[in-house]
Amino acid sequence: MNARAVGARAEDAACAYLREKGYEILDRNLRLGHGELDIVARRDGVTAFVEVKYRRDARFGTPAEAVTPQKMRRVIDAATCYAAEHGLLETPLRFDVVELSAGNIRHIEGAFDASGCV
Repeated sequence: MNARAVGARAEDAACAYLREKGYEILDRNLRLGHGELDIVARRDGVTAFVEVKYRRDARFGTPAEAVTPQKMRRVIDAATCYAAEHGLLETPLRFDVVELSAGNIRHIEGAFDASGCV
């Protein structure tokens, strides 16, 4: 299976998990500005921009550790464009990571913020 197919399966699993947790999936796989958004979801009035990371094993660290400061900046840029286009700039926004590895899913709410700090 190629990397694109693996990524799509990981995103499908992340969406299913988020739906089970009561999130509404608003959008997926968007390219905006200089970045990309894997999943845009909403629950309890908060819009979450969700980065999905899959790792077969922890040999190279956890999936969340693959979200580098450069990646965070790209997600923040894309999220800012999305929020502006959808009238969300004055509403609660959050940056999450969903990790998938060895059959486990972990949702990290507020994994980073707009300052790019983890």
